[in-house]
Amino acid sequence: MADLIIKICGLSTEETMQAALDVGADMIGLVFFPKSPRHVSLSQACKLADMARGKAEIVALTVDMNLDGLSRINELVAPDWFQFHGSETPEACAAAKVMYKKKVMKAVPISEAADLEQAQFYSIVADMILFDAKPPQGSDVPGGNGVSYDWSLLKDLDLSKPFMLSGGLDPSNVADAIAQSGVKAIDASSGMERERGVKDVELIRAFVAAARGAKVAGE
Repeated sequence: MADLIIKICGLSTEETMQAALDVGADMIGLVFFPKSPRHVSLSQACKLADMARGKAEIVALTVDMNLDGLSRINELVAPDWFQFHGSETPEACAAAKVMYKKKVMKAVPISEAADLEQAQFYSIVADMILFDAKPPQGSDVPGGNGVSYDWSLLKDLDLSKPFMLSGGLDPSNVADAIAQSGVKAIDASSGMERERGVKDVELIRAFVAAARGAKVAGE
């Protein structure tokens, strides 16, 4: 799938950032959430963003962050996107979009068809919706948990904005996920790690190769 948009999230080292860029990742995600094992400092993020600038779109992932924190990321890292992965309201997403003049992606956690309904509210203001798996009970991070869901829930979904599939994707299952969902954009993080929070160059290469080689059912 040459037209597939691939986002690799949670990059935290120059080696793995370079690997993601070398295999043609369309978007790279930097995590600004201290509870996450993929969290990066502003100084780390600036170096990684400079590597990616002009080669892939830079996504700053935050979780219910205050305006001061968002402003610092916007000023120092200068991302192309803000990804809101917490309980941010549509109004908050709209305000950030106007204030920082950046594209906004909103994560919507799902496990069943009824969960898709909330995406309609966010699609009014967000530039893209990211459907992630609901975190397992007891988890203190909203994403990157290696949990998946029924990918066919996204098949033929009628949404006014582009959307992306995330949640539990790895080199062994990404082709099936694309085939079952028919999505044109995917996001992965934990599925390319050799241990929690640590990306693996070979897994990054394998993931992108498997994704690019996927076929959508019925096409």
